[in-house]
Amino acid sequence: MKTKYLFCFIAASFAFASCQWGVPNKQKEGVLKDTLAYAYTIVRERAADCGNKPDSACTVVQVKYPVFTGQQKLNDSITRSLTSLFAMDGKPDSTIALMTKNFLKAYVDFKKNEPKSVIFYELNSYAKVLTQDSSLATLEVGGYTYQGGAHGGSATFFINWNTKANKNLTLNDIFTDGYKDKLKAIAETIFRKDEKLSATASLADNYFFTDNKFALNDNFLITPTGLKFLYNQYEIKPYAAGTTTLVIPYSQITSLLRPNTVVTKYTK
Repeated sequence: MKTKYLFCFIAASFAFASCQWGVPNKQKEGVLKDTLAYAYTIVRERAADCGNKPDSACTVVQVKYPVFTGQQKLNDSITRSLTSLFAMDGKPDSTIALMTKNFLKAYVDFKKNEPKSVIFYELNSYAKVLTQDSSLATLEVGGYTYQGGAHGGSATFFINWNTKANKNLTLNDIFTDGYKDKLKAIAETIFRKDEKLSATASLADNYFFTDNKFALNDNFLITPTGLKFLYNQYEIKPYAAGTTTLVIPYSQITSLLRPNTVVTKYTK
């Protein structure tokens, strides 16, 4: 189940976050040490009709994200993730500046068609560094948007950046060939336990899995204790049910992991 690009109708703070906003975390030497330099940038724009209104009562765009020194590919990946979170018409903008411009234009167009409406839009998104070590940088990308309708939408995604290979890791980079069915079986056992479901209980009534069969998505975060998967709002459950997280401890998947990857240090 691909989940890299979901739009405004989907939605998780991460408990293992090891880097405060805007302040690279100073930790013990070795595994948990910042290795890439970065500084946070904030983009904030208000609609022309905001006047003296507070941000809470008018259309505002705010985006906060890290810019890494000398790491263009990583910065590009962060930009793509941010512009894809709530891509209008399913087409991500090429830059955050263009995303901001188009979001405010959409609000202006809405007001032209509905001049008496008191509705205002909102876009508040972010990317933040969670952990770094000598070979891995993990980031959380998320936010909230409202563009009319009964309610807004939120979403959270992860970036697992291999600093040596200069790329975002996929599950195929971590697991040995032929892992999918075994990993899915392990994940479903954990999912059913978390959801208090028996091994044979139907997934038809309360979940949105295709053909009512459990599926593991690719929205995952590498942590020191295991892989954390996150299903956003509307992905497998109704909006009111919020997000769903599933953590697979390394102890249950050791035999499926490739040797000498960025997660090897966590399994020793």
